[in-house]
Amino acid sequence: MAHWVRFSHAGVTGFGTLDGASITVHTGNMFNGAQPTGERLALSEVALLAPTEPTKVIALWNNFHALAAKLNSPVPADPLYLLKAGSSLTSPGAVVRRPASYDGKVVYEGELGIVIGARASSVSEEEAGACIFGYTCVNDITAADIINKDATFAQWVRAKSFDGFGPFGPVVATDIDPASLVVRTVLNGQERQNYPISDMIFSARQLVSRISHDMTLNPGDVICCGTSVGVGTMKDPSNTVEIVIEGIGTLSNTFVQ
Repeated sequence: MAHWVRFSHAGVTGFGTLDGASITVHTGNMFNGAQPTGERLALSEVALLAPTEPTKVIALWNNFHALAAKLNSPVPADPLYLLKAGSSLTSPGAVVRRPASYDGKVVYEGELGIVIGARASSVSEEEAGACIFGYTCVNDITAADIINKDATFAQWVRAKSFDGFGPFGPVVATDIDPASLVVRTVLNGQERQNYPISDMIFSARQLVSRISHDMTLNPGDVICCGTSVGVGTMKDPSNTVEIVIEGIGTLSNTFVQ
């Protein structure tokens, strides 16, 4: 297993593998043939960035049996998804601010993110595994009241695409079995979500395969696997939200309003 990060150091953006409190700097392409430079940096000396630069971020809806049962929603025949704007993405540790144009509920959604490592177009489920680089933590922040504000059109993309509403990271973990993972969301020190990825309706490989028949997936793209029970509103003036997935790490951001 390796934990890949992107970082800024002395005004220069780089990438490498995280080992405890130090980063082994690499050169080349993170997804294909990256080579260590021999340089090591202390984690305390760098600012971590979002670990990839996606051409698109795909977010799933209704992909967990437990949440579907709670909402009395039928199991979908195909993955149900939307796209989040690239401008919504932000880094681990970033402060996310309430949009000035919106005064309704803002909710956290702790999720597992699939990171694509090789171009995927119309791949089979068996081929999809080779197209997955690794996995990351995602907080799919949502302005919940916007979704059904207009009865004629569900505004999922608008609700999820405000600036800062897409934190992910801090690492991409490779060589890990997603079905063994558990997602926890901790809001202001209190656990609010704790659910197994094994409860997904569509597995990671199924998601990559099915979506690749709709659109080409590029290296660095992120598929947010959807969330399960326990989604809630961030109500305090300042809210610390941690998405914790053992084997990957902890994504921590602050939402201020």
